[in-house]
Amino acid sequence: MLPQHYNETLAEALPVLGISAAMVGLTCLMYYELTRVVWDFLPRLRLPARLRVLVVVGSIFAGHTLAVWIYGCVYWLVEHYTGLGWLDQARNISFMSAVYFSAATYSSLGYGDLVPTGPIRLLASVQVLNGLVLIGWSVSFTYLSMEKFWDLHRKK
Repeated sequence: MLPQHYNETLAEALPVLGISAAMVGLTCLMYYELTRVVWDFLPRLRLPARLRVLVVVGSIFAGHTLAVWIYGCVYWLVEHYTGLGWLDQARNISFMSAVYFSAATYSSLGYGDLVPTGPIRLLASVQVLNGLVLIGWSVSFTYLSMEKFWDLHRKK
């Protein structure tokens, strides 16, 4: 068993850096496609402006939820099938605990009840940055959507 403050070597960290880069690429591509589809679809919706905003917010929430679940799957797989670290001293956490850890990490909330140990710490650090970037993207996308359709709301 590795000590709590395990210092990984670069060779041990490289696989996690690769997983982290793949996760950033995957979640950004997924989020790009989601916002592109929503942006293309919004003008064709025959809904009041208020409901269009709800479509935007609902889509954004679904995108963030999907990203959290994807990261949760990766945490669970890494912990159970690699020697790249774990999320709890007891090890072998449940799938839902991995998703919970992912949600707390993605939002940068970080309760601290599950603590990554070993090279997997790098993935958790990258997930925080990835989540913050995607949350910022959501804010700008919501603003642009409201700006585009807000005049429709005022004219009625």
